[in-house]
Amino acid sequence: MPAHSAPASLYAPSALVVTTGPGESAAAAPERAVTLNCAYATSGTHPDPRQACADLDRVNGDLNRLATLRAEQTERPCTKEYRPIVVTIQGVWRGTRVNYEHTFANSCIKETQGASVFAF
Repeated sequence: MPAHSAPASLYAPSALVVTTGPGESAAAAPERAVTLNCAYATSGTHPDPRQACADLDRVNGDLNRLATLRAEQTERPCTKEYRPIVVTIQGVWRGTRVNYEHTFANSCIKETQGASVFAF
């Protein structure tokens, strides 16, 4: 009997784990984590996977540009309080392995400057 394999996908995999936590680096354990799958159909534990995947598409997967997306749309003032929060994104985006880390000065700045990918 011939062996059967799973059908090959026409789409490169895009599956990510996004975390947030206090501090200046991801060396400490994250406080929150969500999953995000952007291949063919959006899914995951992220509260708005459709918008998060759309934001990733808008920057063509350039994770360094994510922090500029919402800044273009939001005029919310934030305090200059320094309570760093680190965001990490690890996984695969369109078949390419990613390992991203960005530290925001505080959660308000994360929410104001961060794309919907960081909104959880």
